Amino acid sequence: MTNTFTALQQATLTAVVDTFVASVDRDDDPDRFYATKGSDLGADAAVAHYLASHLPPEQFAGLAQLLDTAAVVGLKNQPQSVREVIVGNLAGISPETRGAVAALYQLSVLFSYGLFDAEGRNPLWTGMGYPGITRQPPATPKTLTVITPTEDVTLTADVVVIGSGSGGGVAAGMLAQAGRSVIVLESGGYRNESDFVQSELVAYQNLFLRGGFFPTADGMVSLAAGGTVGGGSTVNWSNSLKTPDAVRAVWADEYKLSDVTGPEFDEHLAAVFERVKCNSGVALQNEPHHRLSDGADALGYSYVVADLNIDPDRFDPAVIGYSGMGDQTGAKQGTLRTYLQDASDAGARLIPQTRADKIDVVDGRAVGVSATYTAADGQTHRVVVEAADVVVAAGSLETPAVLLRSGIGGPAVGTGLHLHPATLVSGVYDEPQDPWHGPAMAGVMNEFAEKHDGHGYLIECVQHLPGLFTTVVPWLSGAGHKELAKTYSRRADWVILVKDRGAGTVTLDDAGNAVHHYPFSDELDRRNFREGIETAIRMQEAAGAQQIFAAGQPFAPWTRGEDLETFIAAVSEIPIGPGGIPVFSAHQMSSAKLGADPTTAVADTEGQLHDTRGVWIADASGMPTCSGVNPMISTMALARRTAANMLATTH
Repeated sequence: MTNTFTALQQATLTAVVDTFVASVDRDDDPDRFYATKGSDLGADAAVAHYLASHLPPEQFAGLAQLLDTAAVVGLKNQPQSVREVIVGNLAGISPETRGAVAALYQLSVLFSYGLFDAEGRNPLWTGMGYPGITRQPPATPKTLTVITPTEDVTLTADVVVIGSGSGGGVAAGMLAQAGRSVIVLESGGYRNESDFVQSELVAYQNLFLRGGFFPTADGMVSLAAGGTVGGGSTVNWSNSLKTPDAVRAVWADEYKLSDVTGPEFDEHLAAVFERVKCNSGVALQNEPHHRLSDGADALGYSYVVADLNIDPDRFDPAVIGYSGMGDQTGAKQGTLRTYLQDASDAGARLIPQTRADKIDVVDGRAVGVSATYTAADGQTHRVVVEAADVVVAAGSLETPAVLLRSGIGGPAVGTGLHLHPATLVSGVYDEPQDPWHGPAMAGVMNEFAEKHDGHGYLIECVQHLPGLFTTVVPWLSGAGHKELAKTYSRRADWVILVKDRGAGTVTLDDAGNAVHHYPFSDELDRRNFREGIETAIRMQEAAGAQQIFAAGQPFAPWTRGEDLETFIAAVSEIPIGPGGIPVFSAHQMSSAKLGADPTTAVADTEGQLHDTRGVWIADASGMPTCSGVNPMISTMALARRTAANMLATTH
């Protein structure tokens, strides 16, 4: 049954949206930034559609009841000041209503500042100083060999690879170049430079798993993962960090991957670095990076310029900052342009828009994969690929689901999910920061990477995203929110990324879809999370920020001249999670780990399942622990290692 709002509920929802993104009377408003409210931009309709299409019926019913309560007190007919009081009172009824109001706020702001018109513009952007991008990429032919089923079909290959991202793409390239016939199944669509639209909302809908950020089942963490050909390597921010020696030592000592501390794994890392053209020459330090290094230097913390998988010959600093929404220049050397092309050139075939339903097994050995292809018009066709070897590289959120639907992998499937829990701290400076110019993430403050018992946190810059990052602006009133939103071009946003000790799970719902839980209850992880926020605040102050706020704080930003310690103490009291400091994750790992013990690891030390011959793990899910750094290079190196082990195995 489709969720639907009544006319009164819709009118009340519109009033809620316009409460959060309000029309404010100002004499000095030449661009109508203050005067424009959310419904002027169609945000109310977008929020309604999102809620109706994404919420389970029971959650939708609860939200509808909340809107009914707001309607009883006449929310839609009240002036802004009264509506603000009503919305605040609704949030205070219970933890559930607080979470619901927080979600309505985030959606209202995301759509208001993220939507754009036919010319690629949003009326609010001019007042924010955000240029957007109007560049139209040249027509670029698609060069991968693609199969487009028009009926149910059975195909044969030596190897079928599930997933085309940092793991699956590398494995496909390695195996195809070695002479194996390869078919790659990818649940997302095949888009390239000509198709990428430099809008975060369009990118979420077309390039990300489940249409963008989505919550874990417990609501604690918002997840973002690639959902297109090339996977995360198509939409990540290019930061290319090698697996730390301390992490490699744990993988070798505790999980018995003995070669990862030696020259063999060095060779995998070096080969990946070369193929995806990692270099520091393109790591242009834009203003937010200068502020990050300034803050680190002032406090005596280490800061390193990062290597990026960006081709210097195609590098355009005016455009590369948008590449997390798909790179229009072709400079980013993800698997779309590297290993998948190698695979295709060697005869591999790609079937996009195809979900792997299960791995077919006979007498304890893989014989192929059963999958479903979904055409653009919604028609589906059954696809069976018969193959002696199956590489599972659907990403840490989906690889366990494939194994669970197949009834293989043993007791460790879906356990040990690591997320590198993250949040933001923002600084507002006197001078323009223009975060859209230059690479999104080109340096790392790593002083505290292993501060406590081998666990800690990194602080890095982020890609500019006007919709998403305006949701972290403290909301005290409609007018106050507009004032802070207008400072967007002067902001330096930094992400705190925790090397997590605690873990979550991946299970299945009744329909066989992946369900993710991550309680974020580990005391050390929460300590590092809070310490990371405090460190970022101190660095922003040391770098000269005039205002500072943590994501989700329910009070005004710190302003220079105020007591910093009092502000830090107040931030440390904010709850972690929904309605408090938001937690998000773009790094998912370790949910189908490699290791010698079949009770704690899904695959053996070579990468092959303990309980099923011919099924191999070649993505971040195979990491025995989290990488502790941006995981792309570690994922690629592990996938290359698994592919090499496959090639060394005779049947």
